[in-house]
Amino acid sequence: MTTTATTPLVPPPSAAAAHAARRPKRRALAPGKRLPAARLIGPSLVLVLWAAASAAGQLDPAAIPAPWTVLRTAGQLWSDGTLSTDVLTSLERAAYGFALGLTAGVVLALAAGLSRVGEALIDGTVQLNRAIPTLGLIPLFILWLGIGETFKIAVIAIVVYIPIYLNLHAALAGIDHRYVELAEVQGLSRLRFIRQIVVPGALPGFFVGLRLGVTGSWLSLVVLEQINATSGLGYLMFQAQNYGRTDIILVGLLIYGVFGLVSDSAVRLVERRVLSWRRTLGN
Repeated sequence: MTTTATTPLVPPPSAAAAHAARRPKRRALAPGKRLPAARLIGPSLVLVLWAAASAAGQLDPAAIPAPWTVLRTAGQLWSDGTLSTDVLTSLERAAYGFALGLTAGVVLALAAGLSRVGEALIDGTVQLNRAIPTLGLIPLFILWLGIGETFKIAVIAIVVYIPIYLNLHAALAGIDHRYVELAEVQGLSRLRFIRQIVVPGALPGFFVGLRLGVTGSWLSLVVLEQINATSGLGYLMFQAQNYGRTDIILVGLLIYGVFGLVSDSAVRLVERRVLSWRRTLGN
């Protein structure tokens, strides 16, 4: 009796290597890993170009002072107490207006996004308010609320609540209806439905509106602080304009820019922590 050995049908190594070589390589389409301190690269490059142009004498010092001149001016203003007082006043106004606008935007968006009656009563009014230039309401608000701090905070609140409402309402309206049907089949209560379906689905849109609202509070503040104000960064810049002090104006602009960048970065950090379960191009 003879036995024959069977050999496995395995291609020789040379054939497998040739097949692997013919296989198309996987293309990397994602942006790649996040660069360290990526958001500081652009501003740092602008600062370097500004300093280089000033040192080379390409910029008129009367129009655009050198960075070291602006830093020296900021140090003088801080040492005599002027800058610290104005910064604290601006922070207080922005905080009050932002808190009021955030509350109004979230409440109105939830009422309009979770109820057809609420949508009929609220959405059209907000869209009309959005179409009216907010800064154009300043004369009317001065007549209604006086020329003190109240009208400034009210205008900041309007600038803040509109983007928060729009993005949160759009996120609520964009929740897939299949999740709603699944919640109904599972017999979820209204509270559990909001906590498990509505909140996770609406958070991405909410954070987009929150970032726009934070930026809007600083943009409106620079205008409002030039109207019957006795302190604040906008008031400081307005007084510097009267005396032709471009270095002080640049100090105010740089502080506004730093506040905007820091607050936006803080919101983005919270967003990445809260939405860490998402897999997106951004993370």
